[in-house]
Amino acid sequence: MAGAKKKLVKVCRDCHRVVDGEACVICGTSNLSTDWAGYLVIIDPERSEVAKRMNIKLPGRYALKVR
Repeated sequence: MAGAKKKLVKVCRDCHRVVDGEACVICGTSNLSTDWAGYLVIIDPERSEVAKRMNIKLPGRYALKVR
């Protein structure tokens, strides 16, 4: 696919949630970044040690590091 544009994925700077629109559906902020690293999918936040360390309460897609 030569010439195809790559979509920039936005992440909330506050809760690290991967966002599809112009604002975070979790915290409502529009403080988003395209500069992030580490893709994390949380399925069961109550049983996930990573979710507990990151203070994630809802399942979804998150970034480990946001700049």
